[in-house]
Amino acid sequence: MTHILVDTANTFFRARHVSGRGTDLDTKISLAFHILFNSLKKANTMFSGSHVVFCLEGRSWRKDVYEPYKKNRAVVLDKRTTNEKEEDVIWWEAFDDFCTYVKENTNCSVLRESTSEADDLIALWTQAHPDDKHIIISSDSDFYQLINPNVSLYNGVANQIVTVNGFYDEKDKPIVDKKTGLTKMPPNPEWMLFEKCMRGDSADNVFSAYPKVRKTKLEEAFKDKNNQGFMWNNLMLQRWTDHNGVEHRVKECYERNKKLIDLTQQPEEIKTKIYKEIYEAQNPKHVEQVGVRFMKFCAKYGLTKLSEQPTDHAQYLNAGYPRATSQANN
Repeated sequence: MTHILVDTANTFFRARHVSGRGTDLDTKISLAFHILFNSLKKANTMFSGSHVVFCLEGRSWRKDVYEPYKKNRAVVLDKRTTNEKEEDVIWWEAFDDFCTYVKENTNCSVLRESTSEADDLIALWTQAHPDDKHIIISSDSDFYQLINPNVSLYNGVANQIVTVNGFYDEKDKPIVDKKTGLTKMPPNPEWMLFEKCMRGDSADNVFSAYPKVRKTKLEEAFKDKNNQGFMWNNLMLQRWTDHNGVEHRVKECYERNKKLIDLTQQPEEIKTKIYKEIYEAQNPKHVEQVGVRFMKFCAKYGLTKLSEQPTDHAQYLNAGYPRATSQANN
């Protein structure tokens, strides 16, 4: 069984980013939907998908344990012009309409938990179905930490597939690093998670555990991580002072960041809520005439080219959850 796990907001708004400038707003929204649906169809075909799961955002529990979390995004939004803010409202209305459509007019699963991010839902879905295959549709590198023989990452906008064996294009050809001219090496999920916990994540406003630390020092500590020997403790027991004169210990900052970044570290009460949503999402929906409903959505947004191939899209939109036992049932 292969689950297509969609980081829904990421996929839609990345499609918005490449939908072009200089054209009218309706055309850009239409193009974004074309990119989104074609990414879904392509992923379902390439990976022989059994079922699509749309994962939606809630208000993150991380904001309650780390006050600065994603606050930088509000600052960026406040700097937008009136026209840009008005356009944002229309984009979000289109996105919400899409979410309602897949929930009410398809047999795909739709996951949303009010205190969790899509990252949390996707991570726990893979944990609840450890014997199944999973294809995550997203451009978010945070998912590299989940990659294993049963979990791969597909960026439908860039047409890039990341597996335990390396980076590939949609024709299964290895991707060459433009900087080095060499084939991109397979990701090391454990190292990438450790490095991000140490470096922080500027996109989410997660501060570094040890600013300006040398990569060689991190590599030495990482090699000693399992033994917790001299190199590991030499790093973790370091102290540094921020620009306000406040002293920090690396170990405490690292553990804070690990709680925020590591997708296995959700609080138990959050995990319980998510597993409940996963269990409920496995119930059959029995939506009929999915192809007709798809055509109506296409007509609403002027998706002419998509409406010419309704069967191709109805196939994955009509595929309900293949009822089987998952760990979320237990």
